[in-house]
Amino acid sequence: MSAEQFQLSFSPLTGVAFGPDRTQVAVSPNNNEAQIYKRSGDSWNLETTLAEHDKLITAISWAPQTNQIVTCSQDRNAYVWTLTDGIWKPMLVLLRINRAATCVKWSPKEDKFAVGSGARTIAICSFDEENNWWVSKHIKKPLRSTVLSLDWHPNNVLLAAGAADAKAYVFSAFIKGVDAKPEPTVWGDRLPFGTICGEFSSPSGGWIHDVAFSPSGDVLAYVSHDSTISIVYPSAPGEPPAAHISVRCPSLPYLALSFVSESSLIAAGHDCQPVVYSGSSDGWTLSQSLDDPNNASKLTPSSTGNRVSSGGVGRLNNEAFAHFRSADTKGQSKSSTASNVAGLTPVGADGLLKTVHQNSITWVEPYEWGQGGEVTKVSTAGKDGKLVVWPISGAGKAGGLAGKMSGLSM
Repeated sequence: MSAEQFQLSFSPLTGVAFGPDRTQVAVSPNNNEAQIYKRSGDSWNLETTLAEHDKLITAISWAPQTNQIVTCSQDRNAYVWTLTDGIWKPMLVLLRINRAATCVKWSPKEDKFAVGSGARTIAICSFDEENNWWVSKHIKKPLRSTVLSLDWHPNNVLLAAGAADAKAYVFSAFIKGVDAKPEPTVWGDRLPFGTICGEFSSPSGGWIHDVAFSPSGDVLAYVSHDSTISIVYPSAPGEPPAAHISVRCPSLPYLALSFVSESSLIAAGHDCQPVVYSGSSDGWTLSQSLDDPNNASKLTPSSTGNRVSSGGVGRLNNEAFAHFRSADTKGQSKSSTASNVAGLTPVGADGLLKTVHQNSITWVEPYEWGQGGEVTKVSTAGKDGKLVVWPISGAGKAGGLAGKMSGLSM
């Protein structure tokens, strides 16, 4: 089974969120609008447009149980959208920040959400029924730069954050009157609001692009701009981690990651192809690429069939140009078409990448689950305006990574 790809926009997708049943998706095509598409067969059709922000929408999160959408923007605002009589109606959130909102995510129980910002602040937002509006509490210390990513622990209280100060944090976002007292975890047992349960640096000082908890919440992973992926196994509150593993990537930095099981995760970024890492507290290694650019038979037809010949002498996308570009950008004396290493994206003689995505991947998320709860498909989106659904398991021999992961515990 090959990947399904959809060209939703010719602009970068700056926000992506699927609806409850995966038949709808909300995206922002690099502007101040959020567009909701509905799937019809093998295509996505524009259903409605949410227009309330004044500036670029930076992130979107869709709550699957309550069917509410939250958007945040460079205009320093966030809106919660509720479907009423077939119309999406916005409600302004009182963020109280003086810089752009950069990321947003609903909590697992969908009774609150977190918004990161350039104001070195995380706003934890909950609904005030008495006044009928969304209010926020701020986490500020010890943040020293823009918050770039967020992820919730399954217990609905702990929140992971990645920031441009080259650190990943785990905070308590416990709100009295909203949250029940959480059960003790390896991250801590006494969790008043704002408690720092973990603080971890990138190996070489690169800012943290994305963070993710494992399905159990007992493992934290983050990717940073120094081309590393780090996995943390906490031991006990106030104690050094049982293991803190950093893996140097053989490629450009990753921008997004997501766990698919306790022992495997998907990472993707500037190299334009999602890859699988697998391991345990004893160590993690790069396993395979979901999109094997060195085997054209593994690509979807449109990703290979859309490329045209270079068109003769004088074109900047000919073989000679690809050769010198490879030497200049990656220090390779040979054209990257000869590369067989996962994480190095080959370029065709016509100058186009041999991968499905033609630009950086900025978003990765599980898309479909099997009857046993295992992730069977993941979705990616990026700066090329594409939304791609990748199979990672299935009956018989599957295309892409599916046939290569039989040895992994999913």
